[in-house]
Amino acid sequence: MAKHSESNNMLTLKTLTKSSVWDIQENDVFRLWEGAEKDADVRENVRHYQDIIRSAFMIEEVKDDSKAVKAKYEKQGYKVAQVKLDENVRVTWALKKRPIIRVTDLTYENIRHISAAKLVEVLDRNFGGGWDSLSQSIKDIIESGFDISTTTLPKDRLHKKGGMYEKKIADGYDVLEVQKGSWVEAIFAKLKPETEKPRMKFSTMDDEELGNEGDEEDEDVEIEDDYNKPDEDDVEIEDPDDDEITEDNYSTMMDLSGDDEEITADSLEDYADD
Repeated sequence: MAKHSESNNMLTLKTLTKSSVWDIQENDVFRLWEGAEKDADVRENVRHYQDIIRSAFMIEEVKDDSKAVKAKYEKQGYKVAQVKLDENVRVTWALKKRPIIRVTDLTYENIRHISAAKLVEVLDRNFGGGWDSLSQSIKDIIESGFDISTTTLPKDRLHKKGGMYEKKIADGYDVLEVQKGSWVEAIFAKLKPETEKPRMKFSTMDDEELGNEGDEEDEDVEIEDDYNKPDEDDVEIEDPDDDEITEDNYSTMMDLSGDDEEITADSLEDYADD
């Protein structure tokens, strides 16, 4: 794809990820590695970069780099070249892009790097029971990169003029037809458009823009820690109109034992007034 070749020109070994590595080919790997040979960080983290490459490529270390051995690897679709792993260590690698043949080869990293036509080809190679025969985990991977819809109709109705099949094809979907006796399940697939994830933006305004020009006291702002403060409900609020409460003028119990008189609503009211 054109956009992939443009992005490849901006890639370096250090910016390569387990997703973007699916955009490049064997010769690109050798080129990127050669461009980073003098980078101390690459030499110190060789295994990290190898792991990224291995996620999309099969790497064979060729002990015997004779012409006959190289030709054997090349016949199997490998690209063979030397890479520098350390200051004085060079090895010969045979590289080959991992094929995506079965649905189990699909991953969240590579699903957006194949076309809808390729997806249909992979599904066709693995299908027997249709879309519902796939595991939920495989469905989740596929639907993370593709819009999928299905319909099951009798053979003579599937291609009916003006129907779903015709509309989906006109809208750019690829389709796989799975025979189910006298019925056909049609699975429609279309690559989802890439959406840019929102990023947080932090203010870089200086003091003048914030209205703090010339106010040196505001440079060190002390932030009050309220974490250990008691809750508002737990704070005892003093009533400024009340006299100071002491043991002599406050009792937590009503003394009802010294009087046999009947307690009435009026007496309780008087007590409350006191």
